[in-house]
This record gives sequence, C-alpha cells and structure tokens, in this order.
Amino acid sequence: MKALRILFLLLLLLYCWDQVECQVDSVSRLEFEDRIRIAEVFNISEKYGNSIWQGLDTIPFVVLLVTNDNEFLIRHPNPTEDFKLLEYDSLLQSNIYVRDRQFSNNILATFPAVNGVNTVVVGQSENTNRSSTAWIITLIHEHFHQLQMSKPDYFPGVEELDLAGDDKSGMWMLNYPFPYDDEEISNPYQILTEMARNTLMANKEEDFNENLLAFLEEKEKFKNMLDDKDYRYFSFQLWQEGIARYTELLTAKLLSKSYEPCNDFKMLPDYIDFDSYYKQCYDKNLRRLETQALNFDKRTCFYTLGAAEGLILDRVNPEWRDRYFDEMFFIEKYYSLP
Repeated sequence: MKALRILFLLLLLLYCWDQVECQVDSVSRLEFEDRIRIAEVFNISEKYGNSIWQGLDTIPFVVLLVTNDNEFLIRHPNPTEDFKLLEYDSLLQSNIYVRDRQFSNNILATFPAVNGVNTVVVGQSENTNRSSTAWIITLIHEHFHQLQMSKPDYFPGVEELDLAGDDKSGMWMLNYPFPYDDEEISNPYQILTEMARNTLMANKEEDFNENLLAFLEEKEKFKNMLDDKDYRYFSFQLWQEGIARYTELLTAKLLSKSYEPCNDFKMLPDYIDFDSYYKQCYDKNLRRLETQALNFDKRTCFYTLGAAEGLILDRVNPEWRDRYFDEMFFIEKYYSLP
C-alpha cells in the first residue's frame, strides 16, 4: 500500500510538471537570435561601458523586448504583477518575465516603463529595420539614456528648463513646437550644419581652427535668432539625443579596434563587422549634415548636429566628457576649460 501511495504521488507530480511545461510552452519564448543579440550588448556594456562613458557599466541594463505578440522583461529588479516569470536564462544571467504586448513592436525608447525603473523598451531587430550590429549599437544609445536619467540632477534640471508646459507624460520631448518650418530659422540652420561638416572634415590643424571659429560664430548667431525657450529645447536635444548618437559612433569606433564578438553573433545573417559599421555610421552622419532639412527632418536633425559637436569636442577639448554631467544641457560650455 505504501509503495502504491509513493507511485501515485510520483505520477501526480509528473502530471503537474507536464501541465506547467505545457503552460510555459504555450507562451512564446525568446527567440535564439534575440538572446544572442541581447547577450552581446550586455557583454559589450560590461566590458567596455566604463571606456565609453564613466560609470556606464554600473547602471542596471533593464530591457523590455517587444515582439509581435509578447513583451519580455530582462534584468528588472521588481516587475509588476502583469508580468509572469517565464524562466531563468543563464546566457542573459536574468529571470525572464513575459506579458502580452502593449507597446508598438518597432519602439525604440528609454523611460520608466515598468514600476518606475528606467527601461530600454525596444522592438526586435527586424521590426526596427536594423541589422543585428546596428541594433546592439542602438541599445548602447538607449543604455546611455539610462545613465543620463540615473543622475540625481537630471529630472530636476529638466524641470527647470520649463519646456513641458502642462504635459506630465514626457511627450513634450518629442512634440515640443519648435519653429522647424520657419525659413528664418531653417535656412540659417542649414548653414550651421554645413559649417559643422566643414569643421569635421578639416584635416590640417590650421583649417580645423578656422572652420571651428566660423562654426561657433554661426551657432551664436543661430542662438540669437531663437527665443529663450526654443533655444533651451534646441540645446537640450543636442545634449541628450545628439550626444547619445555620438555615443553610438564612439562605441562602434572602440569596438572596431579591439572587440571580437561571439561566434553565434557573427553567424547571424545580417552581421556587419564593427570596423565596417563604424565607417558607415561616420559617413552617414556627414551626409546627414549636408542633406537633412529642419523643416522636413525636424527633431532628428538635432541628433546629427549633436553627434557632430561631440566629435568636434573630442578634438577641441578631449576632457569634455568629464564635465558632461556636471554642467548639463548646454554643450557649448564644453569647448573651453572650466
């Protein structure tokens, strides 16, 4: 009788386990390619984060991967109740939580998306129209936003800029009514970006200094064309998004010199080696300085100009990044020593 009871309990346990397995299998797991990409970007952050930006490797790299049907939460310390534990992933060194999809499957953003924690919310590589290499560099861009938002002065400083109006959602960062379509603003902006491009392309020190002076004078003129509030928005976007785009270039350049991706990542069909990718990114930013129009490309123009200024600053004052979080939102301060 005792043996029968033990056998019954074992059968019951096996049945329950099968039911749990069936329930888990009914939920889509992370795809192999997604796991490889995320593991690669985690590895890059841990190995090179401090070389990219001081302290980047210490910031929690919380990711919400949005697929066509589900959202997978990775490295989050305290998920909300709508997430269910799927499994522990030894490759990602994290519990994986899942819920039905809520965000757009092509989203690329960083904000306190889950339980107040700054989270990189990102669609899959194929849904964001990025190669695997471009996708992981984009995640470094978003991880840099997590570093920005981790600073205790960031949110109070943003509030002091007085740009949000009645908007409490943060959408003003995207929807602020900057005078993009005003030709008295857009035409001088075109001249400004051309001068930034000329400065970047100057090889000789004498030519660089001459072009730099012209660029800074033109930027001061452009500043005086804007009202104070519009200028604060322009400057904030250069500081936040422009330097995040610069961080993409900085990361790609660093990886092109010394990083060897894992074999699984290199076997992905859309893999691009980092040396080639860095050259593509740098050339693309130069072309955008020449071709983007404020009245058409709007806010994304500031990504391009801000990235260019980061590269210019590397030549003018290589220590400028040491001041980035101490003197926020106005990158023109970094051209001279404190």
